[in-house]
Amino acid sequence: MRRLPDYLKRPIIDTEKTKTVRKILKTRCLNTVCENARCPNKNECYQKNTATFLIMGNVCTRNCRYCNISTARPLPLDSKEPLHVAQAIKDLGLKWAVITSVTRDDLQDGGAWHFAECIEQIRSLTPDVKIEILTPDFKGNIESLNAIIDSKPDVFNHNIETVKELFKTARPQGDYDTSLRVLKYVKDNSDIITKSGLMVGLGESFSDIKKTLEDLKSVGCDVLTIGQYIQPSKEHLEVAKFYSLEEFEDLKTLAKEIGFKNFQIGPLVRSSYRAAEILD
Repeated sequence: MRRLPDYLKRPIIDTEKTKTVRKILKTRCLNTVCENARCPNKNECYQKNTATFLIMGNVCTRNCRYCNISTARPLPLDSKEPLHVAQAIKDLGLKWAVITSVTRDDLQDGGAWHFAECIEQIRSLTPDVKIEILTPDFKGNIESLNAIIDSKPDVFNHNIETVKELFKTARPQGDYDTSLRVLKYVKDNSDIITKSGLMVGLGESFSDIKKTLEDLKSVGCDVLTIGQYIQPSKEHLEVAKFYSLEEFEDLKTLAKEIGFKNFQIGPLVRSSYRAAEILD
């Protein structure tokens, strides 16, 4: 594994606030993508009393070669989880909640109704909270997407993750065009804000990134995130390149030129990083 540049390193911070967040999550028996995906921004977010909730278990039915979440046979859905998520959001006093999930190809609807139930429970306990969901592709299933649309999240996020040329290497069970169709369907059939993100450093060219951003803009994607890929372990895809801070500035310029007004682009940016601030 390649050594991280200094600008990709984050200090370990443990305060009463971070301990409180972990305690609430443990009490409610909840997973977070912060812990399961080893997010480098975990402590910063915990300091702000926020976390990205990971629903439907902590093992995935797909084996994306960049992701730290384990692949295994998942357990049945926990019917109490939507309420527990809603209670944790209330306990934390959140104004903006982000809900994501593992991919559940074992479920007929891919877990869409579970997302909808989470949104319903959150709205019931904390009606003023803004809700962002980060979903898998549901294999492009229209009924699943309609269930998501009907639940009316404030932001619908589905990450493209990488450029088309590298998609089958990084996401062998996914499909680039399906991801674009998912974003387009939600945009065409609702007034929900749509969002997507990708990692850089897997071997893509600048022109590959440009084409991906143009594709996202063509399907009406409103919000964009771009961050540096960091290899979770020796078993995952190697980092082909660490982008410099200057190159991330170039990517910001590119996003503006393509027409994105709302974006977070930087080495440690992840899909839910400072989610509320992007739209502010």
